[in-house]
Formats: sequence, structure tokens, C-alpha cells
Amino acid sequence: MATPRSERRRDLWWLWIPALVVVLLGSMAAAVATGPADIAVRDVASVVGAKLGLVDSDVSLLRTGIVWELRLPRVLTAAAVGAGLALSGAVMQALTRNPLADPYLLGLSSGASTGAVLVLLVGLSVALPVAAFLGATAALVATLVLARSLGEITPTRVVLAGLAVSSFAGALTSLLVFWNEKGDSFRQVLNWILGSLAGADWSSAALAWGAVVLVGLPLALRGRVLDAFAFGDTAAAALGVDVNRTRWLLLLATAVLTGVMVSVSGAIGFVGLVLPNAVRLMVGFSHRRMLPLCILLGAVFMVWVDTAARTLFDPREIPVGIITVLVGAPVFVAVLIKNRGRA
Repeated sequence: MATPRSERRRDLWWLWIPALVVVLLGSMAAAVATGPADIAVRDVASVVGAKLGLVDSDVSLLRTGIVWELRLPRVLTAAAVGAGLALSGAVMQALTRNPLADPYLLGLSSGASTGAVLVLLVGLSVALPVAAFLGATAALVATLVLARSLGEITPTRVVLAGLAVSSFAGALTSLLVFWNEKGDSFRQVLNWILGSLAGADWSSAALAWGAVVLVGLPLALRGRVLDAFAFGDTAAAALGVDVNRTRWLLLLATAVLTGVMVSVSGAIGFVGLVLPNAVRLMVGFSHRRMLPLCILLGAVFMVWVDTAARTLFDPREIPVGIITVLVGAPVFVAVLIKNRGRA
């Protein structure tokens, strides 16, 4: 039961928003400055200010290119991916009333990967976002249909159905890669399947942030509806929510958001699981509080995960998906144990 002190702290939840905005901007500046080339944060600010026409920059052309062409678009893409996946996880957890729900665990990321790898191998990379979206949607529908076929949809059945669909999609992706192995394509696709932002550029940053703005922000404004779902379908209907229509619209929007994120970063697991549960500990169960903070905290989290992925073992870079799984798997077990009574 929440104590009066914790209730007072949660009433001041909005203070987290400016604090996290400052942390996010500081993290992005520090991440752009971090790397083999010795670049100071003030140089990053100078380059960005000059590119925006605000100040004159005395930073060399080489360092300007590193900041503007390499690191900044990658950091921006990482922030958008973290924001999108964290928000998707929070929405899915609300709709399924399952704190273990996550685009990765429910098969969306694997389905998106299958669709994306398919078009990559046939040379239609221009169709990557659409293929990833269709793959994510197909996986989502398969998960819900499978869970429903087992009887009443429960948190345990949804997770088990999602794991089955995710495993099937993963096996199908591996088969596609194995069957079409050519030169370095196997390594390139494997790196993408494990999640990587090494190929991020301004187009991927624009695509990811476009999805966050056009799909993510409307989702973040549905906090009251998601709060109604938390009380069950009957209670939501009594509160005036068109349950089936609203659920499918929100799930479809989540599939779009996940598909776009996977198309620019590959399959990155557990971000949608870890961040919503962390935010829930900070501000409670109200989705009006949770969703904006999931966007900001997810962005901060992914910026630092990607920075760690490209610097910890320099000059070797490890896929970001490996780090998120290393962090997320223990959290998944902890949440599973905490909610074992609901299984």
C-alpha cells in the first residue's frame, strides 16, 4: 500500500518531465562527444549551433563531419528508438493487463525482423519500414489469436503465445538468412537481427522521430483510456470506451511504431519491458503520468546503451540488442517472480 509520503511524491510526478528533458539533452551531448576522436561537448554545441545558423564555429572540418554526419544522427536515432519501444511496451502492458508484455516478448520485434530481412535479401531495402510494419502486425495478430484459441486471454497465455510466435518468426528469419547466404550478407543481417545502430544516418533519424511524433505522441495522450483498460473490459465499457475498436486501433498503432523502430535499428529486446516497469515504480500506475516519462526515460536509456555498445570494447562494436537483453532478462525474472500469483 502506498504511504502518504510516496503519494505526495507521486503528486509531484510532473517534476520528472523537465528533469528528464535536461538529462536527455545532456546525455545526447555527452554521447556525441564520446568516442575515439577527442571531441569536447562545447565543440558539439558549436557544430550544432553553426549548422542551425545560430553561431560561427571554429571546429575543424574533420571534427564537424564526425559530429554532424556520424554521431549526431546516430544518437538522435537511438533516442527515438528508445522512446518508441518504451512507449510501445507501456501501451501493450496496459491493453493486455500484463506487466510482462513487450514488443519483443509478444513477437512484434521478431515478426518485424522477418519482414525486414525478407525485403533486404531480395534487394528491396526501400520497402523496409513497410515490410517491418506488416511483419509486426502479422505477429501481433498471430499472438492474440493463438492466446484466444487457448481460452480466456490471460497474462500467462499471452506471454506463452508471444514466445511461440517470436520463436517461429526467429526460426523463419534464420532460415531465410541461411538459404540466401552470400558473401558478407550473413554477418550483416545477423548484426541487424541482434539490433544495431551502426548504420544510422539522418534519414533513419528522421524516420524514427517522424514515427514518434505522428504515432507515439497521439498514443501518449491516451492515458485516460489505458487507465480504463486497467480495470478490465467491462469497467472500460462502462466508462464509455468502445473496447474492441479502441484496443485494435491502439495495438495497430503500436505495431506501426514498433515496425518503424525495428526497420532502423533491428530487433532490440526488453526495452519495452524494463522502462515501463521502472517508470511505474517512479510515479505509480496512472498512464497519464507513465507515458510521457516512458518516452523520455526510454530515450535516455537507449542513448547510453548505444554509447556503451560502440565504446566499451572499442574498436569492436557489439550489437545493442545484446546489452538490452543482458539488462532486461534479470528484470524480466524479477517481474515474473513479483507477479507469480497472477500466472
